[in-house]
Amino acid sequence: MLRNMDREGFSFRVVILAPIGRDASASADLLRKVGLTTHIAKDLSELLCCLDSGAGAAFVAEEALFNEDLTAFQDWIARQPPWSDFPFVVLTSQLDHPRAKTWRHALADKLQNVSMLERPLQVITLTSAMQVALRARRRQYEVKTLIEAQEAAAERLEALVTARTQELEQANADLKGQMVERERVEASLRQSQKMEAVGQLTGGLAHDFNNLLAGISGSLEMTRARLSQGRADAVDRYITAAQGAVKRAAALTHRLLAFSRRQTLEPKPTNVNRLISGMEELVRRTVGPAIHIEVVGSGGLWPTLVDPNQLENALLNLCLNARDAMPEGGRLTIETANRWLDERAARERDIAPGQYVSLCVTDTGIGMTPDVAAHAFDPFFTTKPLGQGTGLGLSMIYGFARQSGGQICIYSEVGKGTTMCLYLPRHDDDPSIDDAANLPEASVSPGDGEAVLVIDDEPSIRMLIADVLADSGYSVIEASDGPAGLRVLQSAARIDLLITDVGLPGGMNGRQVADAARELRPELRVLFITGYAENALVGNGQLERGMHVLAKPFVVDRLTAKIRELIKY
Repeated sequence: MLRNMDREGFSFRVVILAPIGRDASASADLLRKVGLTTHIAKDLSELLCCLDSGAGAAFVAEEALFNEDLTAFQDWIARQPPWSDFPFVVLTSQLDHPRAKTWRHALADKLQNVSMLERPLQVITLTSAMQVALRARRRQYEVKTLIEAQEAAAERLEALVTARTQELEQANADLKGQMVERERVEASLRQSQKMEAVGQLTGGLAHDFNNLLAGISGSLEMTRARLSQGRADAVDRYITAAQGAVKRAAALTHRLLAFSRRQTLEPKPTNVNRLISGMEELVRRTVGPAIHIEVVGSGGLWPTLVDPNQLENALLNLCLNARDAMPEGGRLTIETANRWLDERAARERDIAPGQYVSLCVTDTGIGMTPDVAAHAFDPFFTTKPLGQGTGLGLSMIYGFARQSGGQICIYSEVGKGTTMCLYLPRHDDDPSIDDAANLPEASVSPGDGEAVLVIDDEPSIRMLIADVLADSGYSVIEASDGPAGLRVLQSAARIDLLITDVGLPGGMNGRQVADAARELRPELRVLFITGYAENALVGNGQLERGMHVLAKPFVVDRLTAKIRELIKY
């Protein structure tokens, strides 16, 4: 409504309501002389219509409002927008009656923004009062314009925010889509890399085992042929060849189990400095005189819980790799240290924070490129010429380190050399030498009829062990699975030793059978034999007293020696 006032020219006019005498016309004349626009209303209804149409101020004689219903007038005042406070100037009489005063006070409350001028009225008083009222009204219009501008700006800002929000939502949706696509591509790449690694692994296995099987099969065929010809004296070399192939196959499976972190370990508290000192001469002879060896052992080195034999193999393998990286000779440094890895250092090495013993082997050889270093622990990956390396050495060390709760890291620079660092967790117990673990694999005295329970689901292995035990003078009871073996243990039969595979069918593995047997026969000795030992099944290397592990494949002399050791324990 008020936006139309400016276009109609009514916004600053003065509306006059003075129905008695010449007050209206005289006032209009006086105001026009000072340049003001005026309009004379005949009655209250017309005044209200003029206010609706637009006005700057109203000049009203009080007698025009006597005895009038001002409800519509008050409603118009109440409906004003927040910026509007319409000014009224009321011309009063000199009547000083208390009732008149009361009525005027009530009128001021109803009109709100009101000035009262008393008759007789001076020209200057009228014109100045109306000019002041119009100036106030002008300020109200300016506020109105400012508010409208702010509202328009707010609407534009809201529109911009809405548009920007939509853009951000769309960008977010696009980003989520890209992330999903990236995850899909990464998953596809990982799967492709896994399949490539599996293909490389199976291809290498097939090649190596075909060679080994060819040697075993050929030797057995030639043995049978020579025996059928009555030439028994000519079979020794074929048996020797077959046994050699079996040993190489056992070594290969051992490396594979090490890489997969599922080899059978016998961890013991170990002083790494003492272990290095014990094999330093072997390392010197192995790497040759062209390479200078320096051993830097840390004073006060913490012990670590590790399989010492596997650690010796890992150290020797690292030294051999260092030798091969220095064909013209160089310096090889073996160094130990105590390391405390915080969150950041542990995260960089992909290992849990804590205290570790480090064993580092550093060479001054040709070094590795980043691409070679990234694949150094992959099975069957090698940079050596064909026939000079299996590519399983570092993968075996990696599996051994991870299975022992540690890590191995590579630091290399082309042309300057390589450092291989093994990190092994600190152990609180003092290292001790276990002489019983180094018993010679020589022949032992025969048994005295002791009873041995053999549990294995593989008939050929069960038969072999039973024959070895029988030849050694032991009484043998056989069972093909865990429940069958447990029934024998629950009987009154004499049993001096339990020999069991770890992975058994029938719902009970070898460790569960052994634990149940210990409940029935607390002093029973147990020998676990397995080719695929889960550490969780044999107590992560922390076996109870009287329990031991023998990894498949094993030589007969080693088996009989271990049996005699346990029975005479």
